[in-house]
Amino acid sequence: MSFFAESEKRLLLSLARESLDLAVKGGEHPTEIPGDNVLQISGGAFVTLRARRRLRGCVGRLPSAAVPIPLGEVIRSCARSAALEDPRFTPVVPSELPEIEIELSVLSPLFDVAPEEIVAGRHGLSVSRGPFRGVLLPQVATEFRWNAARFLEETCVKAGLERDAWRQADTRVQAFTAEVFSESEFRREKTAGPGSESGPGKSYSSST
Repeated sequence: MSFFAESEKRLLLSLARESLDLAVKGGEHPTEIPGDNVLQISGGAFVTLRARRRLRGCVGRLPSAAVPIPLGEVIRSCARSAALEDPRFTPVVPSELPEIEIELSVLSPLFDVAPEEIVAGRHGLSVSRGPFRGVLLPQVATEFRWNAARFLEETCVKAGLERDAWRQADTRVQAFTAEVFSESEFRREKTAGPGSESGPGKSYSSST
């Protein structure tokens, strides 16, 4: 069951799109986040950008109980960073904006998990040791058809650790779930009709 109403998903995507456009075009963001309830709840999220189905940027912020940040602020910040600061890509330029699609992953709180409890495709993972941390979203395991063991190993690699670092006592393995939705869902919904066909705090970058 979805945690967000359709109208709330649209609002979150709209905020991400506005933030993306302003960041790429050099505009200034408003100083205040709108007062809608869904934008004010605290939480973590990842903003993923794709161009022609290829990853173009992905940056997120994990939820923090110690320093709660409104979801709207998280999405605004991560949309900007995904466009301009993902070290794997050159910054997005204005001519690319029409082909960029935004996907949001809103995260549950993190919880400690034993390796045998990890379910590939359902859980996202965070592996950390000292200053090192790697985060992969649930959809990564689905996209690459990894089982739970491979997903755990790849998250260790993302953290800059050995593949079997999860076996070490000082390595912390945490899981989370994510509600994932994108602009394409609503674009298909808008174009579908009678006789038409519809197709199927610290920030971290994450392969998706």
